[in-house]
Amino acid sequence: MADPAEPAEAAPANGATAAEKPKGPRRIGVLLVIAVLAFLIDLGSKLLVVARLENHAAIKVVGEVVTFQVIRNSGAAFGMGQALTVVFTMIAAAVIVVIWRIARRLYSLPWAIALGLLLGGALGNLTDRLFRTPGVFRGHVVDFISVQHFAVFNLADSAIVCGGILVVLLSFRGSNPDGTVHQQAEKDEKE
Repeated sequence: MADPAEPAEAAPANGATAAEKPKGPRRIGVLLVIAVLAFLIDLGSKLLVVARLENHAAIKVVGEVVTFQVIRNSGAAFGMGQALTVVFTMIAAAVIVVIWRIARRLYSLPWAIALGLLLGGALGNLTDRLFRTPGVFRGHVVDFISVQHFAVFNLADSAIVCGGILVVLLSFRGSNPDGTVHQQAEKDEKE
């Protein structure tokens, strides 16, 4: 039995109990490996399709349903916001900063994978915005995967979407980037 004169342990600032403290190593290395892989695969694919496909006829991958064709996109998905290229550049930079801030307390492997995909994708498209024509902060993103009745996209976009879906799933499960679980999720599981 605890001595009533002894002070009780303070709960962590995020509301987690002592039993919910993060366990295991930080996962920044995993995040960085996933981000670098996603970035390099995206960059390599863009360099290849620009060199081989730009100004050429579309290549049919799955009949007319999926084709490869180079499109320079100054806007977002479905060509929206083409006059907002600088804004999209700033948003991508902000996403990178937010991910880096979260990474300082990252102990969850699934969150490291999700954030690595988001970071790699954001870096891939930001690289286009910074270094492709017509100029810095106004560069057009290279999109090349065309799905019938859908937007033309690239592998960075795919990484962003997959990372985003994983973040939503982890959030629904009550998982936090620091490896803890939301207390409400634990209560629901017990009931």
